[in-house]
Amino acid sequence: MSQRRLSTGKIVTFLLTGFAVGGLALMLAKDFATGLADKTAGAQACTPASGVFKSYAAASGNAKVPEHPITTIDGAERPLSAWRGRPVVLNFWATWCAPCVKEMPALDRLHNILKADGIAVLAVSEDREGLPVAKKFHDVNKLRDLAVMADPKGALLRGFNGQGLPTTILIDKRGREVGRVTGAAEWDAPETVGFLKDCLGKGK
Repeated sequence: MSQRRLSTGKIVTFLLTGFAVGGLALMLAKDFATGLADKTAGAQACTPASGVFKSYAAASGNAKVPEHPITTIDGAERPLSAWRGRPVVLNFWATWCAPCVKEMPALDRLHNILKADGIAVLAVSEDREGLPVAKKFHDVNKLRDLAVMADPKGALLRGFNGQGLPTTILIDKRGREVGRVTGAAEWDAPETVGFLKDCLGKGK
């Protein structure tokens, strides 16, 4: 009974195919490990240290933010997608909300601090009277850096399922919520600024 002998060409082809399959598997495993490491690093960067905020909740699923427009001081309406490509600290406040009023000067300073990192700070008024009330508040309290913005019908806040004021949403440059802060915070405190830069800074 004779045995078939594999030709040299077939052996080479077999070996090359094996190497190719093995190499592809190795590349896929490396990509998976890299992606997992990046995801883990991102989660750690967006987890504040104990005591930075009284109430912080990380977002689940990285859902896109709602597109209800913000009314700007010139009367224009801009959806949050207008800031796509730039991380955003989005604060909802109102003149009748005492904790909101208290933290507004710190948010004004935060705007200046984070400009160099390409992070936008938006403070959106939920006053029913809209822009006129918000503008008066900015003028009286000498808020020089924060733009005057309003969500007079509350559509954007409802789109985020906001449960009260102040509420602050952290949005990455892809336009996805990464976390939110409920209640007031010391926005210009070093530990808060450090967290925001780590979570939302360049390259995130």
